Amino acid sequence: MPLALLALAIGAFGIGTTEFVMMGLLPDVADDLHISIPSAGHLVSAYALGVVIGAPLLAALTARLSRRHVLIGLMALFVAGNALSALAPGYDSLLAARFLSGLPHGAFFGVGAVVATGMVPPERKARSVSLMFLGLTVANVAGVPVATLMGQHLGWRATFLAVSAIGVAAIASLALLLPRHHTPSAGHAPAAGLRGELAALRSLPVWLALLTTVAGFGALFAAYSYVTPMLMDSAGYAESSVTPLLALFGVGATAGNLLGGRLADQSLRRTLFGGLSSLAAVLVLFPLLMRSEWSAALAVALLGMAAFVTGSPLQLMVMEKASAAPALASSANQAAFNLANAGGAWIGGLSLAAGFGTTSPAPAGATLAVLGLGVAAVAYAVDHRRATSQPGRVVASHVPGTAEALRH
Repeated sequence: MPLALLALAIGAFGIGTTEFVMMGLLPDVADDLHISIPSAGHLVSAYALGVVIGAPLLAALTARLSRRHVLIGLMALFVAGNALSALAPGYDSLLAARFLSGLPHGAFFGVGAVVATGMVPPERKARSVSLMFLGLTVANVAGVPVATLMGQHLGWRATFLAVSAIGVAAIASLALLLPRHHTPSAGHAPAAGLRGELAALRSLPVWLALLTTVAGFGALFAAYSYVTPMLMDSAGYAESSVTPLLALFGVGATAGNLLGGRLADQSLRRTLFGGLSSLAAVLVLFPLLMRSEWSAALAVALLGMAAFVTGSPLQLMVMEKASAAPALASSANQAAFNLANAGGAWIGGLSLAAGFGTTSPAPAGATLAVLGLGVAAVAYAVDHRRATSQPGRVVASHVPGTAEALRH
């Protein structure tokens, strides 16, 4: 695999760290700024809002530029947002800085996925995407715990300064390792103008792919958002043991991400269906697995693995469906991921509020996973109908090598 993928992974590591570390620093930030925990929680929402708005917008606005320059520019914006977070004098300015930090998130992964797939042979495209996402999953294993400890001992501002330093390292790596000639090629030619770029997202297959992401990862976050009370109230773990257990989720996610990339290069569609089916099964079994400490630890790892098997297939599928604007579609998929985060947590919370029990968010998530399977099946039927109605036409052939996988 090209060494340039390491540069993308470093950027993904920094983004993953800053996205999730705020959750562990909420009490420290609240105490320092003299605000309530719910108000501090808005800092998480501000970042997610930045992702949702920035992902398609920045990808569309930069579609005609050198992808190398775009990635470096996006990481520079990331550094600025985190540095401003560290220097924020008050709550309002920190809220704005967190929004700014989220703006480049989706576009970086979106453009990065196009660059990654363009540097490898057709049969390794899914693996190239999974290696970029490796930085994101490793951030949950190492980056977030270390950054949280740093914030607790040196102050939360030190955490964001450290994340900014990671961003600077990513900029240096991107400048050194990415090919200087990487511009939108003929195979990745963008549509004309911003209106044309946005028009590429109007097709039904694109929206079905995005909805699959929302439902699939919504299933994950319906359960994972409430995994701490499950581990404490159902499995009987002490609060001090939760952090190492959450690292198991990152280990499972890392393994699932790498496995999904390898399997998707053989058959994208089967990997997607298999991943969503496995996720539904894990979530159905979650209440049973949470009855003892050892099985609960296993459940957390399996949850991460089953969910992230689908990461690379979903990213490639969205790119396939918007052949005129793969970077824009790929970025929109990151926005869908954040919508899944918010929506899944909301649905899981509804099951708790209804009094169905501490582990009830998991079966609620399983319902979303089944919904994702249904949407994926509809997408497959649409592809099949289009292929049979136009003999000789290869559906979703934009990313070389993936169209063949979609036939299986």
